[in-house]
Amino acid sequence: MLRNLTRLRSARIAFGILAFIAALTLFGPLLAPYDPLEGGDEILAAPSALHWLGTDYLGRDVLSRLLAGSPVSVAGAVEVAAIALFVGALPGVLSVYLGRAFEWFTLRLVDTLIALPFLVFAVAMTALLGNGINQAMFAVGLLVSPVFYRVARAAALQAANAQYVEAAVLAGASTWWVIRHHVWAKVLPPIGVALANTMGTGLVIVASLTFLGIGVQPPTPTWGGLLASDLGYLGYRPYAPLFPTALIMLTVWAFNLLADAIRDAAGVHGRSAGTRPVASARKVEIAA
Repeated sequence: MLRNLTRLRSARIAFGILAFIAALTLFGPLLAPYDPLEGGDEILAAPSALHWLGTDYLGRDVLSRLLAGSPVSVAGAVEVAAIALFVGALPGVLSVYLGRAFEWFTLRLVDTLIALPFLVFAVAMTALLGNGINQAMFAVGLLVSPVFYRVARAAALQAANAQYVEAAVLAGASTWWVIRHHVWAKVLPPIGVALANTMGTGLVIVASLTFLGIGVQPPTPTWGGLLASDLGYLGYRPYAPLFPTALIMLTVWAFNLLADAIRDAAGVHGRSAGTRPVASARKVEIAA
């Protein structure tokens, strides 16, 4: 699949943009020309040779703050996707094979997470665990995990009905052997699509939370925090929100482009995740 993916022009564009964003994340703070927390005398200055993107209301260099805010913003999105993947994917696969009790419990848990209001839950978790970026991303990852659960479950249901899985069961293969050797091969492509989409969604969520001051407090620079601080001075610098917005939009677009490329390369199609396990899944359970 990777070879097919690299042949797609959309995938190459996405990889190029994401490589640029990764470079900003890794080396942005080192490339910042000024201290992102240090103010100066030039307040709300227009872009110039000294300050390429101008300065904010405290005289801080906007380019330096944009570069310094890249690690927190991107790492937050990665953390959201990783938590959601870990919490959602494996239970989604196991719900097909570990019996009706486990299936019922995980489905009810997923329904509960879907029903929770996002912002209220995120605020409650940060109030309970502390107002830190890790706590906020943990809360968001939990709320996003049903996406991976449903995607993994749908792919596992499809694989369970395949003839080669039935043949493996008849040959005496255990549940875990079937999952490792057959099911994961079917699950990984749609999981890859969901992961790329979740990275883009996670970045928007991180920007939204930091815009509201949840997870990261000023003066720590983040892309969402830069948007919030710029809105109060639109009369002086109406173009100021364009810089963090452009980075957010570019990154999200690249992840969405990558998700579409993975879908095209793997031939992933949608499938309902709410149906009950098919007969062959029960055969695996009995054979185990």
